[in-house]
Amino acid sequence: MPDGQHPLTGRTMVMSGGSRGIGLAIATAVARHGANVVLLAKTAEPHPRLPGTVHTAVADIEAAGGKAVAVVGDVRREEDVRRAAETAVERFGGIDICLNNASAIALEGTGELSVKRFDLMQQINVRGTFLLTQSCLPALRESANPHVLTLSPPLNLSPRWLGAHPAYTQSKYGMTLLSLGWAEEFAGEGIAVNCLWPQTYIATAAVANMADGQRLLSSARSPEIMADAAVEILSRPAKDSSGNCHIDAEVLTGAGVTDLSRYGGGDDPRLDLFLD
Repeated sequence: MPDGQHPLTGRTMVMSGGSRGIGLAIATAVARHGANVVLLAKTAEPHPRLPGTVHTAVADIEAAGGKAVAVVGDVRREEDVRRAAETAVERFGGIDICLNNASAIALEGTGELSVKRFDLMQQINVRGTFLLTQSCLPALRESANPHVLTLSPPLNLSPRWLGAHPAYTQSKYGMTLLSLGWAEEFAGEGIAVNCLWPQTYIATAAVANMADGQRLLSSARSPEIMADAAVEILSRPAKDSSGNCHIDAEVLTGAGVTDLSRYGGGDDPRLDLFLD
C-alpha cells in the first residue's frame, strides 16, 4: 500500500446487522479509514423502540468517509446472505473482512424460555455466523489480508455462566467454537479468524431497554471502544494474528492506549457477561 495509507483503506467489509449499536460503531470506524462496507440487516423501516435502519447506517458510514451498500435481508436466509456477499464482490471487487455482528439474546431460564426464542438464537447466532462466513469465503481466499471477526465471548466453562442462561450461553459459545475451528481450518490459507468481546457493558439501545437499563448505562462504556479494538485487530497482518478470543480493553491497552476513561463507564464499569 502507498506510504502513509491506513491498512483498511480500500478494503471491503461485509457485516451482518449494523443498523445501530456496536455494529454501526465498527462500520463507521473502518469507514473513517477509507473502507467499503456492505451491511446485511433486516431493519429497512424504523423500529418502534430502537433507533436507526440499514439505510441511516449507510448514510452514517458514508459521512464518515467510506462507501457503503445496504442489503435488506435476514442473516437466517441463505439466499439473502449469499446476495450480500455477491453484492460486495460486484460493487467493490472482493471481500477482505467478514464481520459476524448479528446476534439475538434471551436470558430466560429453561422453564421460561419459549421454543421460538430458543430457535431464534440458534438461527441468528450460530447459523447466521456460519452462513455469512461460508458465503464470504471464496472472496476472502482472494484477499491480500483476509479477516473474519466474530463478536462472541471467550469460552468460560464456569458453572456460573453455564447455569445462568444455558440456551443463550450455548448459542454464543457456538459462535466462538465455529470461529476457533475456522482459525485452524483456514490457517494454511492465511485467513485470520478471531473473536472480540467487550470487557464491560456497552451503552446501546438494547441495554437501555432492559429492566434496569438506565442504571446499567451509567456503568457502561461507549460502543466506540469495541470499534477501536476491531480496527486494531483488522489492521494487523492476517498471517500474524488468528485464533484469539480478544477482549476490547485488552486489545487497546496492548496497542499502547493507557487511558480508557474517554469511553465512559465511570470509575467501576460493570463487567459484561461471561467474564469473571
